[in-house]
Amino acid sequence: MPISKQPAKALTPPQKLTPAKRKLAIEGVPSARAKKIAASEPVSAKMRRGRTAKPLSPERIQGILDALRRLYPGVVCALTHKNAFELTIATILSAQTTDVGVNKCTPELFKMFPTPRRLADAPVLEVERIIHGTGFYRAKAKNTIAAAKVLVERFRGKVPETVEEMIELPGVARKTANVVLGSWYGIASGVVVDTHVLRLSLRLELTKHTEPVKVELDLQKVIPRDRWIQFSHELIHHGRQVCIARKPRCADCGLETLCNAKDKTWSSH
Repeated sequence: MPISKQPAKALTPPQKLTPAKRKLAIEGVPSARAKKIAASEPVSAKMRRGRTAKPLSPERIQGILDALRRLYPGVVCALTHKNAFELTIATILSAQTTDVGVNKCTPELFKMFPTPRRLADAPVLEVERIIHGTGFYRAKAKNTIAAAKVLVERFRGKVPETVEEMIELPGVARKTANVVLGSWYGIASGVVVDTHVLRLSLRLELTKHTEPVKVELDLQKVIPRDRWIQFSHELIHHGRQVCIARKPRCADCGLETLCNAKDKTWSSH
């Protein structure tokens, strides 16, 4: 005798839904593509909310890497640049602001000051005017001009290819060095840890730390070196588009079954 199928709402009365799930029920279920990708990956046992049995198991790490690669094939740095010098300056300007905001001001900046020498001799007030929209513009103008001077005086106008030399530039720390070395030179010097990578690494239980340097060391232990560059790009894009800071779009996430974050807004388990 055939068994009739009950509609989903009959199994879960609307009044028992949480606000988050009620909102998702109205907006729709996860996309078929996201669910298919997530379902194809290995899932570690979830001991309780926010804690996975073996979060760093090779199978789970590989599942995360495979899903990210399929979700963001060929993804690259979002900062507009034509050479290592422009990428260095753009990355300095990207601190505590968006790449979109930086990309709005750098065309004028690099048109007026296209080389390290030209920027090194630039009037600070003119640089401040151009980059004003990026925030902290006085400090950033000072750092970009100073960095250009170091490039001219110490490195003959060429952006160096090691972290140790890169961090000699004013305004450049490990994150900026890793961005330039990875995105321009293709050198896997480390894992770029910005706010998105930090947030997603915690949600995916790849680290327990909140300091960028410690998070980077933790990621280097579990992510293969040949994936350091792309892994950072992929996590950054995923953090901007899906795994946002507030109310992450878990229902549309291709990593959903691999994630056991405490602040998930939807779960297939």
